[in-house]
Amino acid sequence: MPRPLTVSEVTAALKELVEGHFTDVLVRGEVSNWRPAASGHVYFSLKDAGASLGAVMWRGQAARLRFPVKDGMEVVAAGHVDVYAPHGKYQLVASSLDPVGAGAAALALEELKKRLAAEGLFSEARKRPLPLLPRRIGIVTSPTGQAIRDLLRNILRRDPRAWVTLRPVRVQGETAAAEVAAALRDLDEAGGFDVVIVG
Repeated sequence: MPRPLTVSEVTAALKELVEGHFTDVLVRGEVSNWRPAASGHVYFSLKDAGASLGAVMWRGQAARLRFPVKDGMEVVAAGHVDVYAPHGKYQLVASSLDPVGAGAAALALEELKKRLAAEGLFSEARKRPLPLLPRRIGIVTSPTGQAIRDLLRNILRRDPRAWVTLRPVRVQGETAAAEVAAALRDLDEAGGFDVVIVG
């Protein structure tokens, strides 16, 4: 008959198994019980129709969240799973959260607006009157799709001498806001544009 295991031994074995397998995971679920602590850490759960998973986000990562998190919001959390031995519980230690669905695009756009405003790009002092017929045009958008083809066709139909510079970026996804901001900085540094179109 095998030797009985202690509670600590069972927990240590489970800890090794769980933490060794779930070192880098993405978990999709609905946020519930979102509780920021005085320490800056945030405790919450992710749930779906069949289960609930306790989660924590440490202060450093929580401070870098790019959107306000609310109960009921669907997110994808990146992180790892660990076992908290004193309580015999496992939890997700989240390093980042990203919104899912239609709200994600709106949140990304809002984040981009805030970042550009913080850089002073929307201030009245920076605004210039638009020329009647812009000659040097910068475009910040995805290089694929019907929208860019229609835009180029309309520009060149109105002024065949227009000089167009396309700065390709992703317009959707996690990196879109950063790519658009970097593209605007690049065009600003290059200088000489009568107008820059973002879309």
